[in-house]
This record gives sequence, structure tokens and C-alpha cells, in this order.
Amino acid sequence: MNRRTFLATGSAAAAAGLAGCRSLFQTRSARAPPLVEDRPDAVYYPTHVDGMAMAGTAEVDEYGVAVTYTYPHRFWLVSSGEPNKVEVESDDSVHLMATVWDRETGTVVPNDNVEFSATKDGETVGRPMWPMLSQNMGVHAGDNVALPGEGTYDLEIDIGPVSVRRTGAFADRLDEGATASLTFEFSRSDLESLTFERLTDEAGDRGAVEPMSMDAVPVSSLPEPTEMPGTLLGGVEGGDAVFVVTRHDSPPEGIDVDGPYLAVSPRTPYNRYPLPLMTMSGTIDDDETLFDGALQATFDPDLGYHYGAAVDEVAGEIALSVGAAPRIARHEGYETAFFDFGEMRLDAEPVE
Repeated sequence: MNRRTFLATGSAAAAAGLAGCRSLFQTRSARAPPLVEDRPDAVYYPTHVDGMAMAGTAEVDEYGVAVTYTYPHRFWLVSSGEPNKVEVESDDSVHLMATVWDRETGTVVPNDNVEFSATKDGETVGRPMWPMLSQNMGVHAGDNVALPGEGTYDLEIDIGPVSVRRTGAFADRLDEGATASLTFEFSRSDLESLTFERLTDEAGDRGAVEPMSMDAVPVSSLPEPTEMPGTLLGGVEGGDAVFVVTRHDSPPEGIDVDGPYLAVSPRTPYNRYPLPLMTMSGTIDDDETLFDGALQATFDPDLGYHYGAAVDEVAGEIALSVGAAPRIARHEGYETAFFDFGEMRLDAEPVE
């Protein structure tokens, strides 16, 4: 886990401010309930829901960016197919989040190459942000951050090129980096005023809290299966994810191959968030093997973040398998799901 942190020269005043943040956090930390012991291997209601404040929004080149913050909290990284818990550190003052979207289509961009830097009085803290998934925020970039005291910060969000295959209106876009700049006023009293709701009755039960509603900030939810483009072939479940499968007469723009296109849209139950950063493969069998190969991660404005391949024919039976679980960090409620998928099968027949 290379956090690649850097901290510029500080001052005694900044250190005093940081100490105040640490004291505040320790008070708030005591409120976070212990994890539910017998959590299901599925999406579940977390123990609590934190309020969130807007640090600011910006537009740069093709992107819109919203930066929000809340109390520092535990989350899980995924490596080697296992969740690895990241504990809150004593000097963490906020959990900083960035939501990035394409301004033309309003589509949230699941980008694993986002960095932040925050500068106040000549002191800078910054590093890459983890691609993350939370029940109320959906897909975003975030991390726990130790800010050097209260005051006005100059924030920069560096957005790298989208690394996966892009199709449709994205085929020749989102391949350049950009830096969004905004100003953020941080105070301990503002942080302390955020809500903190314990989910005493639901905690640990299967389900999910609803997405937060933020003015002018899109949510990463995918369309309902019946609203997906193409011919709906159905959906299968694995690892508590839902895999919606559609057939298209031709591949999206940007894939220069003739013939049908098979698209698989994995999403979370309840909120329909995409599941990026995993590997998938599939077979199509109709007394003979019609396709056997990788389904490539693809970002399309109509299909969203999905996994697809150009194929010769779609008939008979489709089998899907996941080679590597989504390598996206998880907030509480998602850390036990999306690991053990097994083989998923469905008939290649349109859903009436």
C-alpha cells in the first residue's frame, strides 16, 4: 500500500491547529460503533451514516468536479482478492472525496488516477486518492487526510486520462489529464456540525442506504436493466452483484469490428452502482463454442462502465466468470461483497 504522501515545511501554528483536529477526531471516533460481528458475504446496512459537506465544485476542460468531506472513517482496500482494512490514524482530520464527471453527458467517470493537493500558508499535503465505492456516494475517489489546521486551502484535483477502452461519444475523448482548482474553507466547528446517524435496527441486515442527493452533482447509478440499450438477454447474480447482459447488432463506435457485441453490466444491488477494475471472461456455446475469451472493461456514455466483446454470434448459452474481484476500495457495507462469484450462466434469449 504505497500512500505516496508528501508534506511541505510546516510551522508551530499549523502544528497546534493539527493537534486540535486530532482531539476533535478522537471525540468523533468514539461514536463509530464496532463492526457487526456476523456480517453477510453480501451488501449490508452499515452501522452508521455520516453527514457530508461540500468543499466546492469546479469545471476544467471536459470534466466537472465536486469535492466533499466528512469525518475520517474506516474503509477497505482490495488486493489479491481480499479486503484489507485501513484504520483511521490519529492525525486524520477529514475523509476527503472527489466526484468526477463528464460535462457533456453528465456521466460519473470511474477513474483510478485522481490525485489531490491542499495548500495553506505555504504548507501542502497531497497524494493519490483511492478509487472508492460507498453506499451514499457511489463511485468516487477518496482518502482520510490530515489537514494542517483550520483555514483557507487551495485545492487541486489532478485527473488522469481514463485508462480503460472508451467507446461511443467517449471514443476520442477523456484521454487527456486535467487539473481542477478550488478554494476550501475548513473549520473544526463545520466538521463537528455534520450529522452522525446510527443504524441500530438495520446494521448488518442485507440492504443499502440510499444515495445522497447533491445539487448539480450526478450519481453513478446505472440504468434499470429494461432501460439499458440493446436487446436485454437477462441478468444473473454472483458475489451479490447483478450482471445485466445485453446484445447489440454492432459494437459501439470506436470498436472497428463487424458483427454482434456482447455487453455485461455488473452493478451493486439496490443502488445499481457500476463495479469497475475487475477482470471478466465469457463463453457462448450453442452445440459448439461460438466465443471464448476476455470481456474488456469499457467506458461508454450509453452502456456505462461495462465489460464487452465483439462476437460472431449470440445463441445458446452464455457463461460468465470473474478472474479478479473489483479492485475498488470499499466503505462499510460493501467490504464483504463482490468476491466469490462462481460461474454464472444464462440463456442467450431475449427477455420478453
